[in-house]
Amino acid sequence: MTEKDDFDLRNFLPFLLNRAAEESSLEFQQVYKNRYGMLRNEWRVLFHLGNYGEMTAKQVSDRARIHKTKISRAVAKLGQRRFLTRTRDEQDRRSERLALTPAGQTAYRELRGIAETYDAQLAAQFSDEEAALLRVMLTRLAGMD
Repeated sequence: MTEKDDFDLRNFLPFLLNRAAEESSLEFQQVYKNRYGMLRNEWRVLFHLGNYGEMTAKQVSDRARIHKTKISRAVAKLGQRRFLTRTRDEQDRRSERLALTPAGQTAYRELRGIAETYDAQLAAQFSDEEAALLRVMLTRLAGMD
């Protein structure tokens, strides 16, 4: 007879965080996928450029914690959709400066508005104090504090 393992996966913090992230992102994922045919890394690049302005792929990769090959694919797709421009960096010829085009800025603004509404819906499941505390705790766990 095997001994019962008393490790409860449902209370394992990494499992809970991953599950919460997946569940909370699925609905928003449908928006950017259905409206713009984007995948997750594409919208993340779009949002970084929309939020922070012109950046290099390395800067997006470092800030978003996405591997450079995935950034490269996302940049190529966004370029095909004419959502961003790529300009050779004069200081470092190996690097390109990425910036949103007017179409990319429009997509960003539309999706940002939807994201803000969705964020408010998620936060509404908690009291204001709980939502604020959750943001503080997640920010700390993400190493962003």
